[in-house]
Amino acid sequence: MPDQEAQFEVDRSGPAPILRVTGDWTIHTIGAIDADLRLIRDLDTDRPAIVDVSGLMDLDTAGAYVIEKALLSSVEQPAQMIGKHPVAGRMLAEVRKFTAGCDALPEPVPLWRQLLGRMGRAMVQIYDELIDTVGFFGETVVACGKAIANPSRVRWLPTFAVAESAGLNAVPIVMTLSFFIGAVIAFLGKTILQDFGASVFTIELVGFAVLREFGVLITAIILAGRSDSSFTAQIGSMKMTQEIDAMRILGMSPMEMLVVPRVIALLVMFPILTFLAMIAGIAGGAIVTMLTLDISPTLFFNRLNDNVGVDQFWAGMGKAPVFAFIIAIIGCRQGLNVESDVISLGQRTTASVVQALFMVIVVEAVFALIYMELGI
Repeated sequence: MPDQEAQFEVDRSGPAPILRVTGDWTIHTIGAIDADLRLIRDLDTDRPAIVDVSGLMDLDTAGAYVIEKALLSSVEQPAQMIGKHPVAGRMLAEVRKFTAGCDALPEPVPLWRQLLGRMGRAMVQIYDELIDTVGFFGETVVACGKAIANPSRVRWLPTFAVAESAGLNAVPIVMTLSFFIGAVIAFLGKTILQDFGASVFTIELVGFAVLREFGVLITAIILAGRSDSSFTAQIGSMKMTQEIDAMRILGMSPMEMLVVPRVIALLVMFPILTFLAMIAGIAGGAIVTMLTLDISPTLFFNRLNDNVGVDQFWAGMGKAPVFAFIIAIIGCRQGLNVESDVISLGQRTTASVVQALFMVIVVEAVFALIYMELGI
């Protein structure tokens, strides 16, 4: 059966305006009268409007919605209905329940104000994060000091488990990436220095770059992405399942139970991983240098020992405990800040990785300035 044309008229002769609707008011028919409907949406709302459904035939939610909007009745003065229809009363009531009180669309905000607003909120968030991180740093230092003073309170079994998962299991990827970093440095050094007839200095370039910078930096970046996210996810899952609340009820400190073992594990494993990364990087650079420059292993290691020296090794290793402490603190803090939903867990995991990488780069720049001033 074809749809009947939707029609309406407004009777203002009585004490209250009456909207008489006839035909089918469905999603297929209301489009033709939408423009005319907009013209009557200025009905007087001081008195309840009336809708006459005596001639109404088919009705769906789209039709009920435009009827309700045309009436412009308030919550305190609902529209009255006259006439009989099998579903009109219930349909209008349901539509009114879900559309009443809807906020108007906000005024468009200029782009420059949006940018300034986002920048301001970002600065406030950075400030809050900095204050919370400094506070958590102090708590961690106190907890680690208590652990040093009383080693029997340290949970050694979880510490070894974290050392295995976060440190030992990361050895293959750390050494592989460091090997290729050393090889790439050797390739670049050989290509550039060969134009100046100084390709033999590729050995010194590999030594300085790997021992001083890239060995510890690659290790820090890998652990920031691999272990930091793991710390946040593990502690955050415990926070979501209220295990941490249970610890506090039982009189256990989450700092001693969760944070201290992870800090100790990274403080022990990070220098070991850095040392292995340095070995792998030197090996990668040595292989490329020997194959492309026809340099013997004896010459390579003699020049490395004479011109680079062990001080560059210690310059790189001195950064390892600092990076380990930063990565562990950021991962654990973000995990403890997880709320009771999975969205928060994902956000905190992402934030821990981003913050750890950012802090690694910043601290690396600070170390470079310090070493430059000290002449190291």
